[in-house]
Amino acid sequence: MSADKDLISVQQARDLVEAAQRAQAELARFDQAKIDRICEAMSRAALRDSPRTAALAVEETGYGVPADKQEKNRFAAEDVWNYFKKLRTVGVVSETKDVVEIASPRGVVCGIIPSTNPTSTAIFKILIAVKSRNAIVMSPHPSAARCINETVKGMREAGVKEGLPADAIGCMTTATIEGTEALMKHKATAVILATGGIGLVRAAYSSGKPAFGVGPGNVPVFVERSADVPKAVQDILTSKCFDNGTICASEQAVVVDAPIEMAYAEPTDVSFSPIKPKLSLPPINPKPQPPKLADDTSFDARFTAVRAGAAGATNMLGRR
Repeated sequence: MSADKDLISVQQARDLVEAAQRAQAELARFDQAKIDRICEAMSRAALRDSPRTAALAVEETGYGVPADKQEKNRFAAEDVWNYFKKLRTVGVVSETKDVVEIASPRGVVCGIIPSTNPTSTAIFKILIAVKSRNAIVMSPHPSAARCINETVKGMREAGVKEGLPADAIGCMTTATIEGTEALMKHKATAVILATGGIGLVRAAYSSGKPAFGVGPGNVPVFVERSADVPKAVQDILTSKCFDNGTICASEQAVVVDAPIEMAYAEPTDVSFSPIKPKLSLPPINPKPQPPKLADDTSFDARFTAVRAGAAGATNMLGRR
C-alpha cells in the first residue's frame, strides 16, 4: 500500500506540474491590471476564510492556537498583499539612463508547505507566485494536507472568477517524500520555495533548481544592558507564546548582558497579557537607527563577546 501511495503521489506531482506549465503560458500574457485584480480577489477570499482555515489547521495538525493562526492568515492575506500590491511585475518595471528592467516570470513554482504554519504559508506563496505571473504547485505536509487544500480551493475559486487559469494553482492531495522529490526535480519546475524541516530544505537546495529555503529557527534574544528588563521579559513571553511558539522566529534562547544578569534572573512581576499581538510589517526601506548604548562599549563588541562566549555576557536560558 505504501508503494502504491508513493506512485500515486509521484504521478500526481507530474500531472499538476504539466497542467501548471500550460496554465502559466496563458498567465504570462496577462497585463498588470488583470494580475492585480486576480490577486486582490484571492487576498479577499483568503481573508474571508481565515477563521475557518485557521481552526481547521489546529484541528488537523494539533499545533498552535486558532486565534493566532487566524492572525497569521490575516497578516499574509492582508498586510503582506498590501505591502507589495502596487509593485509592478509586468513589462518595464524600472528605467534609468543606462538600464531598463523588464519583469519576466520564471514558470512553475514548487511550494513546499509545512505543518506548523500551513494555511498562512500557502496564502503567501500563492499571492507572490501569481503576482509575478508564475504558476504554483504545492506539496503540503501530510499532516496538514486538508487545511492547505481548503485554503488553495478558496483562493483558486476567487482567482478563476477574475480570469485566472484554474491549473495555475495546484496542490497535491497525496503527498509523500517521493512525490515531493518528483515535484522539485520535474523538468518544468523553475524555482522552489521550501519551508519545512532541515532535511527537506537541504533536499530543495540539492535538487538542481534555484531554491529559497526556510528551515527551523534557533533564535537567540540578546537583552542589552540599556534594556527595560520587565518589558523585555514581557515581550519575549508574548512572542514565544504566540501560536504556541510554532513560528520559526520564536525565541529559543536568551542571552543577557552581564551588568543586568541579576535583574533578569530575579523573579519578575510580569502580568502576562492574554491579548494577542497584531503582526505588522516595517515600512519599505526603513532608515536604520543606531542602538542606544549605556556606556562607551560598542554594541558590536559586546555582541561579538556573546558569540565568543566571553565574560562580557551570560547565557541565561538554554536550549529548546
